[in-house]
Amino acid sequence: MQSKTYKYNLSNFSSKHDSTLSDYISLLKPRVMSLAVFTSICGVILAPISLHPFFFFLSILCISIGAGASGAINMWYDRDIDSLMERTKKRPIPKGRVEPLDALGFGVILSIISIIVLGLSVNYQAAMLLAFSIFFYIFIYTVWLKRRTSQNIVIGGAAGAFPPVIGWVCSTAELSIFPILLFCIIFFWTPPHFWALALYKDIEYSKANVPMLPVVRGKRVTKRQILIYSVLLSFISILPFMYGFAGFFYLISSLLLNAYFCYLSFQLFMSEDKKNSFYAPKLFKYSILYLYLIFSSLVLDSIIK
Repeated sequence: MQSKTYKYNLSNFSSKHDSTLSDYISLLKPRVMSLAVFTSICGVILAPISLHPFFFFLSILCISIGAGASGAINMWYDRDIDSLMERTKKRPIPKGRVEPLDALGFGVILSIISIIVLGLSVNYQAAMLLAFSIFFYIFIYTVWLKRRTSQNIVIGGAAGAFPPVIGWVCSTAELSIFPILLFCIIFFWTPPHFWALALYKDIEYSKANVPMLPVVRGKRVTKRQILIYSVLLSFISILPFMYGFAGFFYLISSLLLNAYFCYLSFQLFMSEDKKNSFYAPKLFKYSILYLYLIFSSLVLDSIIK
């Protein structure tokens, strides 16, 4: 699928001296980065080996910078479609607050710094995972999948599932089943989360020529897929208890959180398309809260145990 022609004139860009610190912070996608920060912290805490507080801080800082750097490079690449969508047209590049090459350089430099510092100060295994997560988000999701397939979020969702795994490896320098389960929870959470957003932003994605599922397959198919993934997520999220990594506190919390997630997904599935603007945002907002609560439950359960 070909991308749209740029809708803004580069000559309208303000001088780079007009760019502020907040503009560059916006390039890092702070709201998206906050989820990566939180889940990576949970990954470090849940690991069986404790990190020294200084290296704990350094690990989270590097993972955060790496996630933010990916966002900056993503904004550079997607600057054409960002200018077409109401949700993204106020980002620093479409607004002319930051020049495209400055954003690209900013993202590349931060990526390199985060990987090198993590490798030299913590361990090389975590640094390699961080490097792969940045590569995956930029080249697999942003460049390859996003504009070519309606399954972009399904496959590309892996990029957002790496932070807790990297956090775990920062502590242990190795992988095991538990961090893979943490990865799977986020991986199966991502499609219903983003498709709920796409349901009430489908017109914007259509204008930008991005083949999100509601645009390509229709709203009914999308709502069915949301329900299917919600049910799958409810089973996946119980696995930490089944494998003995979590106790009954987590089990009860998970059952309650997933019951409401499936309830909202079923409500959306049964609703008429004209009511998507009510049910889809409700599910989207709850899905964010869900991820925070499900990982918080794992951490609290480990403390209780």
